Amino acid sequence: MKKLFALLIFCFLPLPLFSQDPAAWLATLPQAKDYVQHRASSYDRTGGNADFRTIAAGETLTLLDENGPGLISHIWITIASDDPHHLKALVLRMYWDGEASPSVETPIGDFFGLGLGDYYLYQSLPLAVGSDKALNCFFPMPFQKHARISITNEGAAKVDAFYFNIDYRAYSQALPADQLYFHAQYRQAAPNHGWTNQWNSNGDASVNDKKNLNGEGNYVWMEATGRGHFVGVTMSVLQNQDGWFGEGDDMFFVDGEKLPSINGTGSEDYFLGAWDFGDHAFSYGLFGAPVKGQELAGGRSSVYRFHLDSPIPFTKSLRATIEHGHANHRSDNYFSVAYWYQTEPHAAFPALPPLEQRIPKIIAVGGPGNAGK
Repeated sequence: MKKLFALLIFCFLPLPLFSQDPAAWLATLPQAKDYVQHRASSYDRTGGNADFRTIAAGETLTLLDENGPGLISHIWITIASDDPHHLKALVLRMYWDGEASPSVETPIGDFFGLGLGDYYLYQSLPLAVGSDKALNCFFPMPFQKHARISITNEGAAKVDAFYFNIDYRAYSQALPADQLYFHAQYRQAAPNHGWTNQWNSNGDASVNDKKNLNGEGNYVWMEATGRGHFVGVTMSVLQNQDGWFGEGDDMFFVDGEKLPSINGTGSEDYFLGAWDFGDHAFSYGLFGAPVKGQELAGGRSSVYRFHLDSPIPFTKSLRATIEHGHANHRSDNYFSVAYWYQTEPHAAFPALPPLEQRIPKIIAVGGPGNAGK
């Protein structure tokens, strides 16, 4: 009886959760499906083997343009380009139900967790980069009326080969009214200006004694208005200063809170590691640090955390943030993408910085390891 009850629960789970629960995948395999499976891809329409598209400098390529109701279940992309900055130059945008402002807007590398502009391998539940340079996304993306996905080449060089497969389900009836729309927002702070550069180590009394209760000066992952839930973030850091970059707490401000109702204990703690992530990289289903840099100016790190087990809900608004150093004393470079689901319309996104500003580079900010730069 308990097993039958569990299966019934799986049957009626909301689509975004159902589609991202491996246990549900197995439990519901015997059940009949009420959708038609489709794929939008770059396959050679002549029947040949040129299964890719080229993207000239300044050109926008439409990957998907389909009517609903439907649900995108998987996106796979791989790219051949001589441009060393193509992961920052190619901008991914997604539009739901005819909206003019995209619900997803981010450099393609950052969307897949490659926020430093370089490829590396890792595996999480919603995002993964496989060998070799295979970009995968399993976030479920429902739409009622229409879905459009595009890539714009903001670089100066042509993309020689852009391969893609987008798997989606077409439904004959409208999706449940409580289905929320997938969103992903890129942010950066290069540099993430600290309140001082007059310190020698993260443990200085002047730093440790600084108070920050209300998140003033925090790095902002995302701000949203409407009803929805936050499901995770990928973040990359290029250090401008020596020492551990992660002496900073996560703070979530729900529905207009002045003080955060969710307050963490340190950056590596939020990303579910400990003690500066130790001495090696790691990646798991819900959390990881697939790039673990040296704790020196020039150190490069990439981390992720997904709240698939318990998304953070909001009914009016959400402001998701993290300190950069304790009470925001450090001035490193941060690049991030936040992922969430919400009702439409969504609040305006910050303007995407120009490509030159998106390329990671050390910046003269003073402080340990940076005084001569």
